[in-house]
Amino acid sequence: MKIVVIGGTGLIGSKLVSKLAAHGHEAIAASPNSGVNTLTGEGLAEVLKGAEVVVDVSNSRSFDEDDAMNFFNTATRNLIQYGKAAGVKHHVALSVVGTDRIAQDRPSDGPKTIRGYFRAKLAQEKLIAESGIPFSIVHATQFFEFVKNIADTASDGTTVRLAPVLIQPMAADDVAAGVGRVAAGIPANGIVEIAGPDQYRLDEFIRLGLIARNDPRNVVADPAAGYFGVEVDERTLVPGKDARLGTTSFKTWLAQSATAPTR
Repeated sequence: MKIVVIGGTGLIGSKLVSKLAAHGHEAIAASPNSGVNTLTGEGLAEVLKGAEVVVDVSNSRSFDEDDAMNFFNTATRNLIQYGKAAGVKHHVALSVVGTDRIAQDRPSDGPKTIRGYFRAKLAQEKLIAESGIPFSIVHATQFFEFVKNIADTASDGTTVRLAPVLIQPMAADDVAAGVGRVAAGIPANGIVEIAGPDQYRLDEFIRLGLIARNDPRNVVADPAAGYFGVEVDERTLVPGKDARLGTTSFKTWLAQSATAPTR
């Protein structure tokens, strides 16, 4: 089966292409570097010719609402247009567990927050759901690989402040595996949630990650600190009971990362 992966050279995309190919699929990595640009439509007709499935794991380079909204609306509309013309039978997109919950404004919000990015993701999901092409939206939890990024955005000097809410993070390798299974399967025509095998408190997750990196910053549980600076509830970041769980534990991933060869 020919499966085109938009964003196929990124963290998730490159792993996804490898996994699909290993299972006998014709997996094509599509990105601007390969001459495929979803914002302009360049290369889409050619790369989608004969494809049964298109998987979109691309992302906006900016969390600003206007930038993200322009990216997801433009790219998704082009994928739908060219996908229909090519006869694509399954449109898959990677999104985030809790997208609808994080997108909702709170009285505690500042003038510009990460919620705008999630509103853009919701707009992307709506376009796909209403496109007429059978579809699956994969909602994944936060990746282990983003421990440092989360800590950096929550740092004040040597102190990292995070709300002690629940999170169920997962390895990027398991994200790619989960997306791959959905892509090779029957369209869900809805949302499929994937997550890691274990839940943590957000501050605990980041603390363990920083300790493993020998990062001396002090992680403090602060309910007012939120997640990327916005207020979240106890279960905003965790999936429902029917989520498909990856097999890689955070402890195993940390151990593997510590022993991985330096490139």
